[in-house]
Amino acid sequence: MTGFGNDSTKPYLQWAQLPAIPDEVGYAGSFAGVSNGALLVAGGSNFGKGGTPWNGGNKTWYDKIFVLEQANGQWKEAGRLPHPLAYGVSCTWQDGVIIAGGSDASRHYSDVLILRYKNGVIETENLPSLPTPIANACGIMIGSKLYIAGGTKEPTATQAEKNFWVLDLALPAAQRSWASPGAWPGAARMLAVAGTQEGAFYLFSGAAIEKQPGDSILHRTFLKDAYKYVPGKSAGWQRIADLPQPVTAAPSPAFTTGQTHLLLFGGDNGNYFDQNAALQQKHPGFSSAVWMYNSITNSWSTIGDVNTEKLADAESNPNASTWAPVTTTTVIWNGNLVLPGGEVRPGTRTNRVLMATPIQPPGGFRLFDWTIVGIYFILVIAISVIVSRNMQRTTSGFFLGGGKIPWWAAGLSIFGSKLSALTFIAIPAKAYATDWVYLLNNVMIVVVAPIVVYFYLPYFRKLKLTSVYEYLNIRFNRQVKWLGSLTFVLFQVSRLGIVIYLPALVLSAVTGIDIFLCIVGTSIITTAYSVSGGIEAVVWTEVMQVGVLLGGALATLFFIANSMNGGFGQLFNEAMQHDKFRLAITDWTITEPVLWVVFVGGFLTQLVTYSSDQVVVQRYLTTSTEKEAKKSIYTNAILVIPASLIFFSVGTALWVYYKHHPAALNPHGRTDDVFPWYISNQLPSGLAGLVIAGLFAATMSTISSSMNSIATVITTDFYQSVKPASTDKQRFVFARWTTVVLGALGCLIAIYMVYLRNASIWDQYIKIIGLFGGCLAGMFVAGIFFPRIHSAGIIIGFIVSAICLYFIQAAGVINFFLYPAAAVLICVLVAYIASVIRPVK
Repeated sequence: MTGFGNDSTKPYLQWAQLPAIPDEVGYAGSFAGVSNGALLVAGGSNFGKGGTPWNGGNKTWYDKIFVLEQANGQWKEAGRLPHPLAYGVSCTWQDGVIIAGGSDASRHYSDVLILRYKNGVIETENLPSLPTPIANACGIMIGSKLYIAGGTKEPTATQAEKNFWVLDLALPAAQRSWASPGAWPGAARMLAVAGTQEGAFYLFSGAAIEKQPGDSILHRTFLKDAYKYVPGKSAGWQRIADLPQPVTAAPSPAFTTGQTHLLLFGGDNGNYFDQNAALQQKHPGFSSAVWMYNSITNSWSTIGDVNTEKLADAESNPNASTWAPVTTTTVIWNGNLVLPGGEVRPGTRTNRVLMATPIQPPGGFRLFDWTIVGIYFILVIAISVIVSRNMQRTTSGFFLGGGKIPWWAAGLSIFGSKLSALTFIAIPAKAYATDWVYLLNNVMIVVVAPIVVYFYLPYFRKLKLTSVYEYLNIRFNRQVKWLGSLTFVLFQVSRLGIVIYLPALVLSAVTGIDIFLCIVGTSIITTAYSVSGGIEAVVWTEVMQVGVLLGGALATLFFIANSMNGGFGQLFNEAMQHDKFRLAITDWTITEPVLWVVFVGGFLTQLVTYSSDQVVVQRYLTTSTEKEAKKSIYTNAILVIPASLIFFSVGTALWVYYKHHPAALNPHGRTDDVFPWYISNQLPSGLAGLVIAGLFAATMSTISSSMNSIATVITTDFYQSVKPASTDKQRFVFARWTTVVLGALGCLIAIYMVYLRNASIWDQYIKIIGLFGGCLAGMFVAGIFFPRIHSAGIIIGFIVSAICLYFIQAAGVINFFLYPAAAVLICVLVAYIASVIRPVK
């Protein structure tokens, strides 16, 4: 495998070459894909050695199938197609390569086959034929469905086709048939490029052909329009931003990278098409530009070029040079992009096989930024050490801070525990990718706060609880308490994985350090901090971080606005024009985040958090009086509004910025990377370090508070019940060791989330709250508001609610915002009915 030097102007792809296809000339229009781990290239056409359309060369079609089992191996011929064939559609699916349509010297075909490479030979399977013969079309697999668009029906066609077909291979063989969902609104075309992103089908560029009456010349119009089709959506097709130039016959399909980008390679822009006959061997070749489309900002940019190498004898000996090919298939093989053969100038083929490996460039974190981070962590550790020296070595000191935390500190701590990386990364990412529909979910705490103050808080304070689930023991019995405590532990451990994963994602994006190393390092540091500090150290650290984080986010917002010519005015106007400030979707569906769904779901989500989450409730109990606790709750509720406005504004500002600077965005990144990437690459040195340092310090405080709360519940509700004769010192030591175990468990969950690669981590967090927290909140609602419900009834209600919620999620019949509402409603309703049917004294 031959390596190419990587130019500094295109750091996102590392180009190399695989062994050349074993033909002296090479082929264009070949079928290609991967079967059982091997790279297959089948069929194709050329003009023979030294032949061109201008010197009388005859175009020849081939049926050979070549296989490359390893990147450093050698090609071998493993079989043949049923007949010579080229210029069809080919896609990898499961263990085979689908080939559809195509042409030879005399006709176009409608045959569709699957090629499978097994035990050194090629096996074939027939699929339903296309509705009509077609060649020069484009296509792609999306899940189990094969989509094919455009092309021409016959070699002598005087116009391109506007067909759009789909075949669902998940259906039994007898039920498979081609469907026609309806074509795009633009011109009919051939030699277009297909693509897919998040389940949508994309159609890029291509060429329209026509012959004027009485004219013997076939005219070709090179197109640069593009379209998006979302299966199952009533809108169907929509036109997206035009390409900067045509990419006709570019390698297809487009390369899907990251969660929001598609890359297109070269193509024929038509600049020399009318001069082909005159230029002949002097044709400079096709475009080598790598075009990048961002599906969120709907914008195009270029991120370098296909790596070419034109030698002095390129005109007379083209195969000695490396060119950017067209009329070839893009193949993903072992995570790399492969371009096998193709046409490199009119009439000239290549046997070279280009390969591009996606690489993640390091962020722009500088020495001064590292210095700021170092100083900041020293301050955080100093606070922890100072507070821990004065901490009582008792469970009360470790869990409740001796009840001496002032109300304003407790309120800031509640706010800080919910701020963390989830707010700092996920909310701007969500606003960047969509709009402000989720804002209502955040501000519903203003509605929930009075309910918590007047109905829940008096119970928690009067009963002098350490774990909030002790209330369930008093109201019902010990079994109900254990069920509630176990549910909290499962929910909180899941959350722990998220809040470890997110800052590791930040550090990886900013510094280029491997994300797994970031996760392990963050877990070790935070676990050590959690074990030594106790709740008092957690609270005071969070107090400091709230100001730093809000200040850092606000400074970033002003920096983005000032980087634009029109400042905040431009930012606001462009966002308004594209409906980025949309606050609600006015509809009555239950499957989308419409207004009433977010309102009801947001209310119940906040109620779950502020009435049954030990992390929050534990802070109510660190104050000296109930009056102080009330103030802390209202302090948090008031702070949520400006903080939410700041973070949603940052996300919208990022969308406007990257719409104007699309090339500045990492094409391989996740959506959740967008704010960390901006911090790393656009903020000035020092400010970037301060923002990242504040983020990590607050995140570690959030992780430590979660660990402290879980340890509180496990020690108070389980260990103390199993060992009632244990001393306070023994429980204190047990709590510390529990924290160590929790750190290891959170680390493993965070590593799993790396492989999960969700589009929005915030969506996953809300789903977790609904699945775990909703049933738990239902127990507290039943206990406080429904005296008739007894312990057996609430256990039945909880179990039925959990089972129903599992099937509701699997069926996808409601939006995930409504999970808490469904959980609370089912839990209380079933518990009440069960208690009425079988009343107990």
